[in-house]
Amino acid sequence: MGHLVGKDLYRKLGKKVNNSTARAPWNETFYKILKELYTAEEAELAVKMPYGLASLDKIAKIAGYNRDNLRNLLEKMANKGLVIDINMSGNYSYILSPMVIGIFEFTMMRTKGELNHKEWAKLFHEYLGDGKFYHKNLKGNQKISIMRTLPHEGTIDESEYVEVLDYEKATSLVENARKYAVGICSCRHEKFHIGQKSCDFPLETCTSFDGSADYLIRHDMGKEISKSEMLELFARSKEMGLVFCADNVKENVSFICHCCGCCCNVLLGISRFGYPNMVVTSNYIAKSDNESCSGCGDCAENCPINAIKMSDDDNPIIDEAICIGCGVCALKCDTEAMRLIPRKQKVLYPENTFEKIILQSLEKGTLQNLIFDNPQNIGHSFMRGFIGGFLKLPPIKKALMSDRLRSRFLATIKKSG
Repeated sequence: MGHLVGKDLYRKLGKKVNNSTARAPWNETFYKILKELYTAEEAELAVKMPYGLASLDKIAKIAGYNRDNLRNLLEKMANKGLVIDINMSGNYSYILSPMVIGIFEFTMMRTKGELNHKEWAKLFHEYLGDGKFYHKNLKGNQKISIMRTLPHEGTIDESEYVEVLDYEKATSLVENARKYAVGICSCRHEKFHIGQKSCDFPLETCTSFDGSADYLIRHDMGKEISKSEMLELFARSKEMGLVFCADNVKENVSFICHCCGCCCNVLLGISRFGYPNMVVTSNYIAKSDNESCSGCGDCAENCPINAIKMSDDDNPIIDEAICIGCGVCALKCDTEAMRLIPRKQKVLYPENTFEKIILQSLEKGTLQNLIFDNPQNIGHSFMRGFIGGFLKLPPIKKALMSDRLRSRFLATIKKSG
């Protein structure tokens, strides 16, 4: 492929980003974001790179780059959050960052280099603020969101006699990790720079673990902290009534966000844009004991997604269609009338990152890109079109995502990979 120039290059880059685990609809603001963040050299490499995770040697072979020059360019892109580099037994593999979680978050978390956060915040706000990004990613009532809600510990009704599993407890996730990092909350940082941060919650609340923590620390997007410091941070966020939104996997959770309803773009996807599937709920849902309720309305006032309203007789009415089961309402209830109880139907979460990426890609119609990942190969291009068309058929997608076939489908993909 010859050298691309001008808007055509960034249009091709936009298509590449759009074909990842998160759809990124094209418009003039998206073009401006790409032009602002990627140099022409970086954009051209991104267009040529494989769709999936790849070694330096594989990228060099497919994209036609000198190995040393390629390593330096990938390092620069990783420092900007445009590429994610993962240490695989001493050797790094690379993958292009999707729009979320990726380009948006890492850009607004950067603390090194010549930074233009105010301009970036304005562009991202324009891009996310019209709702088209949410519609493109969530219009089909997708089940495999990027994040899942963690219930606040101590807010579940003890009379239910339920066992809260380790992957549902923030403290257990912290205890099981080996490395910790905290960085700037990208959403709160964005709202700060556009003058819409109305809360007093701190900026430095984005927590990551193990491999993700290592990535953020190496590229100056987060600082390393100890386990005790991490536990203290979680205790502070619980006291403040922030929502814990974790990586939507059961094993090796890589991050937990400490979200507020006024700034968080994920929670605003529910409360402002009306997509309850923006975040996967916890296995619990809020319920009020009206006999114990004082009618103070604190639960409704503090619900981060406006899922609670007060009736004319001062009893809380919970919108079960959007309640994410975070437990913030119960934290703010002095009488303990508001508690979390188990949902009638248990929520299924991906076991690990591999499952999450495969299922997200299947829902978004981009799985074929991971299977046939060479953008320079004509045969791969044909198979992406052929298999992609097949996987997009509603009956096929519905069957593969069903509880009955999902585990068998994932096992087949894993074996073939």
